Amino acid sequence: MRDVSFYKNKRVFLTGHTGFKGSWLAKILVDAGAVVTGYSLAAPTKPALFALSGIEREMHSVIGDVRDAEHLSHVFHAARPEVVLHLAAQPIVRESYRDPRGTYETNVMGTVNLLECVRQSDTVASFLNVTTDKVYENKEWCWGYRENEPLDGYDPYSNSKSCSELVTHSYAKSFLAEQGVAVSTARAGNVIGGGDFAQDRIVPDCIRAAIAGEMIEVRNPNSTRPYQHVLEPLYAYLMIAARQAAEPTLAGWYNVGPDECDCLTTGDLVDLFCKAWGDGLTWETHMANGPHEANFLKLDCSKIKRVFQWQPTWHIGEAIEKTVAWAKAWQAEEDIAAVMEAQIREFTDHMNQRGE
Repeated sequence: MRDVSFYKNKRVFLTGHTGFKGSWLAKILVDAGAVVTGYSLAAPTKPALFALSGIEREMHSVIGDVRDAEHLSHVFHAARPEVVLHLAAQPIVRESYRDPRGTYETNVMGTVNLLECVRQSDTVASFLNVTTDKVYENKEWCWGYRENEPLDGYDPYSNSKSCSELVTHSYAKSFLAEQGVAVSTARAGNVIGGGDFAQDRIVPDCIRAAIAGEMIEVRNPNSTRPYQHVLEPLYAYLMIAARQAAEPTLAGWYNVGPDECDCLTTGDLVDLFCKAWGDGLTWETHMANGPHEANFLKLDCSKIKRVFQWQPTWHIGEAIEKTVAWAKAWQAEEDIAAVMEAQIREFTDHMNQRGE
């Protein structure tokens, strides 16, 4: 998990590189010596981590839409990638209610377009599609979902990612296995960390309120989610993609989430945030008449732990502290690339201490 030397001089095609997770992943890959081509829409927020990190200067960044099959194919085949990491998505539940068609076009046909590129390639050895913990048919039960549970997300975002999973499974069985391409999907829980400026996400909402000196408004304080720092799934993605390239039998579908103790209510998460931020920060429930969102959701990560001996590194308290530290560094106009590098070192040092 901690060793990314596999990626040195590897040609990596990364979709969604201008987003929150994509920017952190691009930073890790570039620092590991990978030759990275990113393909994505322009950064979805202002400010944006992609610009703040300065990573664009160290990779080949292409602004494009995964729905544009012709443009995507041109960029992809020019890059001749060996590893493909698919993060591009419309990732917001509430936005999927506002624009369901656009959500399905991006999350389903975007995946089809990319898989067509992989199918037509003679260089790709490893493909990873990053989906979500919300792909499962949510029965609101108290135990974690396993990889063999039915896929049937409720809202357009969750359902479109379920469809993306099924598309990936079909391409793997119908085409890519016989071409020697190892294919996996990774279903990650809610991620937090420095540089997420999205709307309708609880931690970015907390940061905006804290900087403005306002009380935090919480929509669903009793909803339970698996929260983890953004570096947790990113290193897991890199591990899966690297290991399956060498051992194709490891390819499959993997949950990537925190330990049981880090599945907590939104209210408890905001309590931790307020304590870490200080300054007397508080919150209140703001019940809006919004669309349906799952109330209880967590993952069973036994499979990735058994297959790869993977373990989470930072518990939720540490994840919140690192997120707050990043936000305060940004508020103070510090060097964001240096802040990211320091947090990546802290994370990997912690992994090393644990012997993972």
